[in-house]
Amino acid sequence: MMKYDFETCTDKRNSGSVKWRDMLEKQPDVPEGVVPLSVADMEFKTAPEITAGLKEYIETQALGYTEATDTYYDAVAGWMKDRHGWDVKREWIVTTPGIVLALGLAVRAFTQPGEGVIIMTPVYYPFYMVVEKQGRKLAENELKNRAGRYEIDFDGLEKKAEDPNNRMLLLCSPHNPVGRVWTREELARVSEICARNGVLVVADEIHHDLIMPGYSHTVFTQAGDPENVIVCTAPSKTFNLAGMQVSNIIIPNEGLRRRFRNYKAESGLRELGALSYRACELAYTRCAGWLNGLLAVLDENRRLTERFAAQELGRAHVTQLEGTYLQWIDLRAYGLTGKELERKMLGAHLFLDEGYIFGKTGAGFERINIACPSRVLEEALSRMKDALEK
Repeated sequence: MMKYDFETCTDKRNSGSVKWRDMLEKQPDVPEGVVPLSVADMEFKTAPEITAGLKEYIETQALGYTEATDTYYDAVAGWMKDRHGWDVKREWIVTTPGIVLALGLAVRAFTQPGEGVIIMTPVYYPFYMVVEKQGRKLAENELKNRAGRYEIDFDGLEKKAEDPNNRMLLLCSPHNPVGRVWTREELARVSEICARNGVLVVADEIHHDLIMPGYSHTVFTQAGDPENVIVCTAPSKTFNLAGMQVSNIIIPNEGLRRRFRNYKAESGLRELGALSYRACELAYTRCAGWLNGLLAVLDENRRLTERFAAQELGRAHVTQLEGTYLQWIDLRAYGLTGKELERKMLGAHLFLDEGYIFGKTGAGFERINIACPSRVLEEALSRMKDALEK
């Protein structure tokens, strides 16, 4: 069995990395060795099977206009079958350069200006953007925080779904930032409420491969009405391929799929990049072993964070991480506003995603990206302790 490198952490100061750029814009003189743990990409080396496969492709193929091949569709369908028990037909798959773009297309295609889109907050901040920037109204259905574990407010969802102005639900599954993996029963209830009230579900399942031991992800179509959902998937979080800009939007309903394709065409979107297709195919056909190694590292980092908080951060509460590699930490007991907490973190050279960017119920929280070598995470947590004790 190949041993993978989850210890090397490359300095990306001049690479164009978004989160490293953001860190340096905030603190140009940040000491060497500090790693930003904000934006959801990993601080690990690319799976060697992907690196080798892309090198081979570049050496043997032209990089002209390229479209998805039979082997590409087979790879996507094969991954969904093997990892999720989901039989996906080739014609259901619509490729886009990313899920956020796909969410925006769905909002434009299936709602009208002034209509409402339901989101479950606190939630991934681009959800707000793709709704508000297109003249739609946010219908926020706050998750219930019960002693650190988040649950869906079904009564609130029912009321919002019954409002005829609310036409869509953007569902984050697994949920970012709170780390919940929704159960089959929870998803079935969401589906029933939405289908009964004519609310289309758009499920962002980008983190669906990143599930902690003891939990299992349920694809929305396996729990609810497959004719009333658009499922958004991508290899980008699983294999750290966000820069490849490839996602697979899976739409079983023919009418929904045709309308989505039309809006994609009207936006001028056609093929993806040649390397995008190849990177996804390599990930889904050669990298299951790498992912299994990654999941073991993420689980250890999750445990490390929990132990550190329990032993060293007396007033912090770490939300149980069920899925994603994004740890949600409740620091409200320290009595700081969101901005005050951010200043403390920056003063300790900690570059995290501040809770308030996920909505007002996120104020006082920090989202820390644990997809990094354990030593990097330990150093960051130690700096957090020092900042909070001052």
